[in-house]
Amino acid sequence: MKIPAEFYQSLEFHFEDCDKFPFPEDKFREWIFFIIKKEGKKPGVLNIIFCSDDYLHKMNVDYLDHETLTDIITFDYSEEFNSISGDVFISVDRVKENAHEQEIRFLYELCRVIAHGILHISGYGDKHPDEIAVMRDKEDLYLKYVDFL
Repeated sequence: MKIPAEFYQSLEFHFEDCDKFPFPEDKFREWIFFIIKKEGKKPGVLNIIFCSDDYLHKMNVDYLDHETLTDIITFDYSEEFNSISGDVFISVDRVKENAHEQEIRFLYELCRVIAHGILHISGYGDKHPDEIAVMRDKEDLYLKYVDFL
């Protein structure tokens, strides 16, 4: 699947309050584009922000009034831009811990969390058991296409 050049410019990866780590950035871009296209959506402006537990916890408290740790917070701007657009904040600390507990590779768990964020922006929820089941099925489906780790 050919990825438009503008998508390379409209998807950015950032690091906030955490150490940078190596990952196959271009492969991640291709895979994220694949998810968006398979969902029948138009790619827009996306920021994937890797951060610490503390950074994400503060956002969770300040913006969502949740006093819990989480692995991801997604801010969806799709309606405003008429495309899959948003900011996806991911706690590297949570992803590392989840990967360790599940005995899977960090980058593989990171892919699951990224897929989760993209699916949120695509319109999927995870508040009710039936929504959670659909979300997990979709995550599992797209993880089958992770052949670059």
